[in-house]
Amino acid sequence: MRTQVCIIGGGPSGLLLSQILHRAGIDTVVLERKSRDYVLGRIRAGVLEWGTVELLRSAGVGARMDAEGFAHDGTFLALQNRGFRIDFRQLTGKQVMVYGQTEVTRDLYDARAAAEGKILHGVEGVTLHDPDGDAPFVSYVLNGTEHRVDCDYIAGCDGFHGVSRTSVPAAVRKEYERTYPFGWLGILSQTPPVSHELIYANHARGFALCSMRNRHLSRYYIQAPLDDPIEKWTDDRFWDELRRRIPDDAAQSLVTGPSVEKSLAPLRSFVAEPMRWGRLFLVGDAAHIVPPTGAKGLNLAMSDVHYLSRALIAYYRDRDVGGIDRYAATALARAWKAIRFSWWFTTTMHRFPDQSEFDQRIQESELEYLEHSAAAQTVLAENYIGLPY
Repeated sequence: MRTQVCIIGGGPSGLLLSQILHRAGIDTVVLERKSRDYVLGRIRAGVLEWGTVELLRSAGVGARMDAEGFAHDGTFLALQNRGFRIDFRQLTGKQVMVYGQTEVTRDLYDARAAAEGKILHGVEGVTLHDPDGDAPFVSYVLNGTEHRVDCDYIAGCDGFHGVSRTSVPAAVRKEYERTYPFGWLGILSQTPPVSHELIYANHARGFALCSMRNRHLSRYYIQAPLDDPIEKWTDDRFWDELRRRIPDDAAQSLVTGPSVEKSLAPLRSFVAEPMRWGRLFLVGDAAHIVPPTGAKGLNLAMSDVHYLSRALIAYYRDRDVGGIDRYAATALARAWKAIRFSWWFTTTMHRFPDQSEFDQRIQESELEYLEHSAAAQTVLAENYIGLPY
């Protein structure tokens, strides 16, 4: 098989890249290890930066998002069981959109199916050959038979555990990592959200977050030890602990119910450099991972797609290689700023195992300063709604 761009990974970044390139007349093949149902069954982020919103619209996949998503003008931060609001629209003129990653992926699948896009599921043994040469190709096994895709470029959109990043030689690749000594215990419940906007809560017992998917589906998180067994956290225990950590008015109005999904996720910051090696480009989690605090993971992948799609379109339209040559530096510059924001927000809002009473008061003082400083609120708002591409 021959294509112009072989995309490894059928998550939202790989599908969006395929969609944008297709609309520009560039042929792609997407290789995905899991089934479509598996990909759509993953519970992931739900807050889209405004740049992501506009990118999805420009790719022709924004109609359902605009009809069913929730544009949020701000968010609430809380300390000592009381909250205050950061007004994104007033401070930056922009908003964020609450629309689940699963729904974004579904919209992209539908768009690629309507265009008869080539997406192969269930592929195994994906191997990148000669990615730094003039004639790269990708081999894989499907239904017991080995196949080959010859291509001009390879886009590695296959996440942290994929083959793309490790195809960059260890002597070339440099990795930066920070792991956090706690996780997020999250539940999904068929209950109305406790707030019309997200609530991020700092508490001496640990962090909490009140989020949502729609008017009847809520997503809640509490900070918990990574080695806690899920069975330890019954629904009743989770709800009781959440009430202790969020603002009093929210705790009193919280509607509880049986969880329909429950999981404990680790937190980490990770960056791999470079994001380009020859004709291989790393996109999204293949190159960088952020803690979910601040909702940057999916949005960073979308900004990578923005930079890479523009670079490839310029090359195929005008034989201009400038964007390709700049891709790694441009994408990494924005990624590191998002890594910094997620690190700051995580360290400000969470309780660390060795944290003293002094450390807790410093966090509370940081939030009290933020509550009364328009300048500090503007910095948070600009980062939260997304730095410009």
